[in-house]
Amino acid sequence: MTQTGNEKAYRAPKPLDIEQKSAINQIFELFRFNYHNQFLKAFPDHDTVIMAKQLWARLLVDFPADTIMFAAEQVVKQQKFLPNVHDVVEACQSSAHTLLGMPDAYSAYIEACRAPSPKKTYQWTHPAVYYAGRASDWFFLANSVEAKAFPVFERNYTLLMERVAAGEDIEIELPKALPEKIEIPMERKELQKKMKQLLKDLESRD
Repeated sequence: MTQTGNEKAYRAPKPLDIEQKSAINQIFELFRFNYHNQFLKAFPDHDTVIMAKQLWARLLVDFPADTIMFAAEQVVKQQKFLPNVHDVVEACQSSAHTLLGMPDAYSAYIEACRAPSPKKTYQWTHPAVYYAGRASDWFFLANSVEAKAFPVFERNYTLLMERVAAGEDIEIELPKALPEKIEIPMERKELQKKMKQLLKDLESRD
């Protein structure tokens, strides 16, 4: 059947791997233990828990198991009330700087503004800082007031943090170093040929 109007093609959800399934099972147990009465009210029976886990699986499938667990634990520390899946998704998106050693947005902004040229070979705290600076435009960052430049950088950096939190590997591709001078030795036969031609040219001038 062909699509018409605003219809969208159905795409089957990406399946969870074993570690992600285990992480979702663990965070439900974590919530059951920490929010006992609220948990039982929200998920009164086994079927409701299964349906909830299926929903959570679809929304958390892009995040590694470690990120899911870390985010859930952070939410439990911060909230008195039972978290919903959107709370955990947001925590996954914002956990990259803590879990993966990335600086916070403002520290990354300061680093991007102060980094000397050439930017590509600078020892960045994390490659995402370089890419956020490049996307924001180095000239713009260097010549704009913080109130104007930081929101632009923060948006680009946040998008990159989300990609890193989702498991994407971001690396800076450096150009391969080449020797200052490349010498190609001339083969003996080619050298003899050129010498003979040179002698002929000299003889023809006499």
